[in-house]
Amino acid sequence: MKGNLSQISKKARKIFNRDEPNMKIIISLLLLGSIMSIVLTIGLGPISIHPSIVAKILISKLPFLTDLIVHDWTQLDENIVLGLRLPRVLLGMIVGASLAVTGVIMQALVRNHLADPFILGVSSGASATATLGMLFGVFSFLGTYALSLSAFIGSAATIMIVYGISRVKGRINITQLLLSGVVIAMIMDAVTNIITLSAPNALGLHNAAFWMAGSLAGAKWGYLKLPFVVIIVCMIVLMIHYRALNILLLGDETAGTLGINVKRIQKMLVLVASLLAGVTIAVSGSIGFIGLMIPHMTRLLVGSDHKRVLPVSGLLGGILVVWTDVAARMVIAPEELPIGILTALLGGPIFIWLLKKSSSI
Repeated sequence: MKGNLSQISKKARKIFNRDEPNMKIIISLLLLGSIMSIVLTIGLGPISIHPSIVAKILISKLPFLTDLIVHDWTQLDENIVLGLRLPRVLLGMIVGASLAVTGVIMQALVRNHLADPFILGVSSGASATATLGMLFGVFSFLGTYALSLSAFIGSAATIMIVYGISRVKGRINITQLLLSGVVIAMIMDAVTNIITLSAPNALGLHNAAFWMAGSLAGAKWGYLKLPFVVIIVCMIVLMIHYRALNILLLGDETAGTLGINVKRIQKMLVLVASLLAGVTIAVSGSIGFIGLMIPHMTRLLVGSDHKRVLPVSGLLGGILVVWTDVAARMVIAPEELPIGILTALLGGPIFIWLLKKSSSI
C-alpha cells in the first residue's frame, strides 16, 4: 500500500513539476474536472437530479446524438437542467475564469502578487452605478439588462479616470496607477454608501447589498454571450503576448531593452483587464478573492510562465466558482448566500495554508 502511494506521489510530482510540468496531462485533467463539475453541480439543489440523467439531457441536445439517447427523464428535469441550472453553472465557469485571468494580468502589470482584479477601483465604480440603478431606477431606460449595463458603465468610467490620472508624458506610471486606483475606489465606495443610506425602501437596500456581495442567482442564457465572447477574445490576445508578460515582470527598462514596446503592452493589459472585470462584475456582482488566490495556486502548480499560468488559472477559477456557488445555494437552503462571502471564508484559510507551505519549501 505504501509502495503504491509512493509511486502515485512521484508521478504527481513529475506531472506538477514547476520547472517542467506536463501541461498536456494537467490541461486534460482540468478539462475533465470542468466537465465533471458542470454535470455534478447541475444535479445539486433543492430538487436533486442524478448525474447520469443530467448527462443524458445534455448529450441529447447535441447534433446527431439525439436519437442515441433513451428519453427516461421527466419534462420537469429537463426544464430545471436546461432552463435554470445550466446557464447558471456555465456563467460561473465564465466568471471564475475571467476573474482568475484578470488577476494574472493585474499581477503582471503592477509586478505585485498582491494585486487583484479590483485594484483599479473597477468593482467600486460598478457598485456605485449599479446601486444607483437598483435603488432609484436611474438606468431603467436600458430595459431588461439595466443592471448589467449600469455596472459596466460604472466600471468603464472608473478605469478611464484611473487610466487618465496615471498617464505621465504619454506613458502609464505604475505607482500612480495603483495610488489613483485606491483613491478612486475609496471615492466610489463613499458614493455607494451615500446611495444606500438614501435608499427609499428596505427591500431595494437588501437586493443591492446582496448583489454587491456577488451572486449568480439572476443567470440567464442571454447573460452568457457577452462574457463568453470577451473571455475568448481576451485569452487569445493574452496567449499571443505571453512572452511580453513574462518579460514585463523583469521591469520596464529591462523589457524595453529586450525589444518590448512597454507603453503598448501596458495599454493593452489595462484595456483587457478593465474589459474582463467590467463585464464580469456586470453579470455577477463583486466576487472577491478569486483573482488574488487562483494565480498563486497556479504558480505553485506550473511555475510562472504565462503560457502555462493563463489557461490553468482560467480553468481553476471556473471550477472554484462553480462549486462555491453550489455551497452558496445549499448551506442555508432555501435561502442563498452571496458567493463573495464564501470565497473569502473558504479561500482565506486555504490561501494562508498555501503561503505557509510555499515559504517552508
